[in-house]
Amino acid sequence: MIEFIVGSSLAAAAGLNAWMPLFLLGLADRFLPAVELPTGWSWLSSDLALWIVGALLVLEIVADKIPALDSVNDLVQSIIRPAAGGVAFGAGASAQTVAVDDPASFFSTGSWIPIASGIAIALVVHVVKATARVAANATTGGLAAPVLSTAEDGASFILAAAAIIVPLVAAILLIGLIVAAVVVLRRRARKRRVGGHPDGGVHT
Repeated sequence: MIEFIVGSSLAAAAGLNAWMPLFLLGLADRFLPAVELPTGWSWLSSDLALWIVGALLVLEIVADKIPALDSVNDLVQSIIRPAAGGVAFGAGASAQTVAVDDPASFFSTGSWIPIASGIAIALVVHVVKATARVAANATTGGLAAPVLSTAEDGASFILAAAAIIVPLVAAILLIGLIVAAVVVLRRRARKRRVGGHPDGGVHT
């Protein structure tokens, strides 16, 4: 159960910022004695991985705060964030990687389940995030982008850090994120319905 909470929280964090949980996982494995990634994921704490992921993290943080560019970034991240969520869930849930030259084993052993779960969770969070950002940009002319992006980066950092250090707190934050996502989607659906009728009523 704890592994599922950790993996889910890290995947959700990746849905907000693809590189944040991967970077924190690498740093935790490198500097925190209590954290040790499974052998198959230990490459996350290598010098090369930390430099590359760190640079990509900075790039995403900056790009996501520039109006118009943030929408392009969200489009590109539609592939990257789910992929990062799969890796984050796999590493956080102590899943073992499977050799690429043995795809049959990959599916038969169930090793794909944590990765697929992470992809799905990150994708859902990303879609909600991107949908909310489009609505906010349309309403504020893009002025809300830096504020929203900063809040998303902060949420991604806190969720990922909590998942690594205090999983119970991460579980509470994850529930809060789910509630927030439901609220955003309901408001979006309500605005679409009202938008269909200028007076907000039902026409017969």
